[in-house]
Amino acid sequence: MATLLEIDSLTATFSARREALAGSLMAYREDQAAIERKHFGRLRRLAVQMREAHSQLSAAIEESAPLFERPRTVILHGVKVGLAKARGKIEWEDDDQVVKLIRRHFPDQEDLLIKTIESPVKDALAQLPAADLKRLGITVQDTGDVVVIKPIDSEVEKALKALMQELPEEIEEEAHA
Repeated sequence: MATLLEIDSLTATFSARREALAGSLMAYREDQAAIERKHFGRLRRLAVQMREAHSQLSAAIEESAPLFERPRTVILHGVKVGLAKARGKIEWEDDDQVVKLIRRHFPDQEDLLIKTIESPVKDALAQLPAADLKRLGITVQDTGDVVVIKPIDSEVEKALKALMQELPEEIEEEAHA
């Protein structure tokens, strides 16, 4: 068993090491903040410029849809550009009515298309052809072409996307000013 004197000594060692760690952590955070201050202005300007370039490219692709009939997309300067079919989304007004119509028109797929809580299964219904969805009273929206601008360097894209989410919304306002 340790004596109170030994515990006092061990406590002093622990306290000193904790204070050293805290001091080092504070210095690290101060250096990190200085680096952020140093680069943040340039990052903001570049983000505004990138958003402007993205808007211009998107408009040009949209205006030039015939160029992207076949192939639908091309890779230029390491960026995949073109058009892609939108995934679309399906909607309905009354869950009970859609369940009733599924049971009438697709009784063999009831387990797949209806949750046991008696509501339609959106993901499963999305796999049905539009004609079948119409029979169930479901409308399909947003199925036209959408612009694709996707750099193929996914790691850089992830970092840029994270940066764009972290930057304040003021950048959006600056881009349109």
